[in-house]
Amino acid sequence: MSTVTDTAHAPDAHDSHDGHDGHHHGAPKGLMRWLLTTNHKDIGTLYLWFAFIMFLVGGAMAMVIRAELFQPGLQIVEPNFFNQMTTVHGLIMVFGAVMPAFTGLANWLIPMMIGAPDMALPRMNNWSFWILPFAFLILLSSLFVEGGGPAFGWTFYAPLSTTYSGDSTALFVFSVHIMGISSIMGAINVVVTIFNMRAPGMTYMKMPLFVWTWLITAFLLIAVMPVLAGVVTMVLTDKYFGTSFFDAAGGGDPVLFQHIFWFFGHPEVYIMILPAFGIISQIVPTFSRKKLFGYASMVYATASIALLSFIVWAHHMFTTGMPVFAEMFFMIATMIIAVPTGVKVFNWVATMWRGSISFEVPMLFAIAFIILFTIGGLSGLMLAIVPVDFQYHDTYFVVAHFHYVLVTGAVFSIMAAVYYWLPKWTGRMFDIKLAKLHFWCSLVSVNVLFFPMHFVGLAGMPRRIPDYALQFADFNKWISIGGFAFGLSQLIFLALIIKACRKQGEKVSDQVWDGAEGLEWEIPSPAPYHTFDTPPVIK
Repeated sequence: MSTVTDTAHAPDAHDSHDGHDGHHHGAPKGLMRWLLTTNHKDIGTLYLWFAFIMFLVGGAMAMVIRAELFQPGLQIVEPNFFNQMTTVHGLIMVFGAVMPAFTGLANWLIPMMIGAPDMALPRMNNWSFWILPFAFLILLSSLFVEGGGPAFGWTFYAPLSTTYSGDSTALFVFSVHIMGISSIMGAINVVVTIFNMRAPGMTYMKMPLFVWTWLITAFLLIAVMPVLAGVVTMVLTDKYFGTSFFDAAGGGDPVLFQHIFWFFGHPEVYIMILPAFGIISQIVPTFSRKKLFGYASMVYATASIALLSFIVWAHHMFTTGMPVFAEMFFMIATMIIAVPTGVKVFNWVATMWRGSISFEVPMLFAIAFIILFTIGGLSGLMLAIVPVDFQYHDTYFVVAHFHYVLVTGAVFSIMAAVYYWLPKWTGRMFDIKLAKLHFWCSLVSVNVLFFPMHFVGLAGMPRRIPDYALQFADFNKWISIGGFAFGLSQLIFLALIIKACRKQGEKVSDQVWDGAEGLEWEIPSPAPYHTFDTPPVIK
């Protein structure tokens, strides 16, 4: 975004070429370093490892689901356990994998990108991470209580969740509260850091787009996480304390649950995709050797997506018997939100247009993101149309749609980000052959996994069922094969990360990628433990 002059680094920055990350300058050693750390890079690393572990755990649950659906008939697990797997898989992937991964990237990158020495509230930063493992231990432990874990879907619709026989509901609610507290603390930290700690000359319209998308995401988190806290508390009191918010027999309304949940749930979808837009907006200009096309329009498009996300929630509820004028309003609002998203896709393509493109691994993931996320966006536009949605609702078409947005969208963007900034973090180039193998295996398998779901959904296969009619058998076999292949592909990624952490590979220059711009490419590789003692001046 901006040219940098007079970049003054920490004293250890220049003598960090001994390959020790400059850790001899104030970085403690051993376990206590990680438990007590307030360094933004350490906390970012913790978030990223935690997210990856949760990604593998959630993926293992998806494997149980796909193994059961490999053939028609009840094969491997009981229907109730199948429902527990679909519920906990969803919760872990959303709250345990995607969101912490983006928070980890924010922790690592935002201070480096804006020329700040650290995050503004470092102790709160440590706390916001360390409560997360406990939240997920509580959630996973619910699988072992009498009656089994939560089995009412990750959206925990009442009255299903309020009348569910198992004892795990309280554990589920408690874990969601802790996740929410962690998210709110992380978001406050991001906002305070960006508002107060930018380097001299780093005006708002000079900030990298990743910083912009995270600033807007942080406001979304602060706005909607309390709504989630409210709705899970209402579920808790309905189940255990005799209230009847969602119980028609007591004067409540089950549809009220859906309104409150989706008022949180729809902005949540954008919380999981806006940072991805920021990542792609950093990577595409670097490997196109061009400035990002339409920087200002990207900022305004991100802000308008965030604002519009608050007025589209009921498009998840067209089949609940809403009045026609409400269906019209939410249909039109949902179609309007496609416009700023279209602006972004257009700008990325325009950035690549006539650029000097090189197909490094981050760029491969970025291009795959643009194409496949657009497919997810188009199926979302189909779901926005009320009469058509009556056909699609609660079928595998919806599953295909949101997995194209969240897997080939959010998850691919996180992988792109890791490949893009990993050399800066470790000071060494990762194994490019392994990385390309990971990309192609993931790309092919993810489409074998999710694309046929559109067809079984259109043919009427409902989601969240452990058994299905014979006519869906062939497609489901292919979907399961794609699922197992995609899961195994991530083990390549794991091997590559471990290899990179062991500092195997060629040393990289400070800039790493030819054409990369921004403050983080001005500091040494590997990034020193303390980045800026005196802030850089941006001209």
